[in-house]
Amino acid sequence: MTCPAPTTGDRPIVVMKFGGTSVASEEGRAALALHVTAALELARSPVVVVSAMGRDGDPYATDTLLALVRGLPADPREHDLLASVGEVISAVVVAHELRAHGVDAVALTGGEAGMVTDGVYGSASITEIHTDRLRALIGQGKVPVVCGFQGIASDGTLTTLGRGGSDTTACALGVALGAEEVAIYTDVDGVMTTDPRVCESARTLAVIRSDELFQMARAGSRVVHTPAAELALASGLSVRVKNTYSTHPGTHVTDIAALRPGSVATAVTHTDGVVRVVVHLDAEEGSRRHMAAQSDLFRSLADTGASLDMFTPIRGTLVFTVAHTALDAVRGVLDELPWTYDITVGLAKVTLVGAGMHGVPGVMAKVAEHLREAGVAVLQIADSHTTISVLIKADRVMDAVNALHAGFGLADSDSGAR
Repeated sequence: MTCPAPTTGDRPIVVMKFGGTSVASEEGRAALALHVTAALELARSPVVVVSAMGRDGDPYATDTLLALVRGLPADPREHDLLASVGEVISAVVVAHELRAHGVDAVALTGGEAGMVTDGVYGSASITEIHTDRLRALIGQGKVPVVCGFQGIASDGTLTTLGRGGSDTTACALGVALGAEEVAIYTDVDGVMTTDPRVCESARTLAVIRSDELFQMARAGSRVVHTPAAELALASGLSVRVKNTYSTHPGTHVTDIAALRPGSVATAVTHTDGVVRVVVHLDAEEGSRRHMAAQSDLFRSLADTGASLDMFTPIRGTLVFTVAHTALDAVRGVLDELPWTYDITVGLAKVTLVGAGMHGVPGVMAKVAEHLREAGVAVLQIADSHTTISVLIKADRVMDAVNALHAGFGLADSDSGAR
């Protein structure tokens, strides 16, 4: 099959990112090729971004590769080098697949595609993108196939962007290239009102505001990597989340100003593996000693890289949550400080997301009522203009998610939750 090639004219650029489940099988790669050829037939210039093949346990998945050195003395630079291999394999295989479909494709590492990072191993940020090579390839009638999740530091060292970083690569390229759209292809039809594994009435959203997607990503939704959602929010980039294996139109992520909230809530998401920490500072709240204790604690925790969430100062104590993966580091800090503390494990955070809740009275009351009716005890609450988060026991996540999803009408296609 021969496809029309991109030209040096005014063809709009579309960035097409394909996740690990899309590139792991022959069926997925064939579907990928059809999407790319369709874009060419619509007079678009595709730039393809790929993740590593499959998930943990599959031969070339990133976690599978990293398991080869698990338990051995660690070297952060070499860890990133090994972590990047899966994307290189994917890019080469996908480029070959596209050429078999008549598309003149070229595989590129993140560095070859101009992705420059700040050099932080394992969670690097993109600092700049040199697009000359990509633009030259497009102008020569070629389709670049770029390794997601990776870039190079200013000293030439390869670094990775953190789990899910291929989404960030795609969105960053979309901004740098002035793309008409970034399409993120996965194995679901789009962004859903909640996790379908937890709630059977979850449905696909036709459209979502970029600020809502960002809050969903921050609160635990795994559809789009958080920095990618942040890029979409900050830049006004047009993003669409689609299914590689279907013709479903997917979810359109749009600029804030382009979409007025149609309802109080848009989605419910959750994060497992949450730990609650209560530190007894043994000082009068608001006193100079109390403030100094807070400052010392925050600095010590920050130095470990632990991220604090749901922070609440209460009567001389500090209450906050951390991910269970950070628990050992947090314990190490607290054991060196002169205060007692309590830790509760086995918790989860459930978050109601919706730009329409801002300034609307009674939303928290409804959340409390629905959870009470479901018999779910709330241990702690945090909110913002677009979110209400509750801390609960992990074994009640399904009850809480279903109660909020039903209570706010998110299963109804005409509920206004889009």
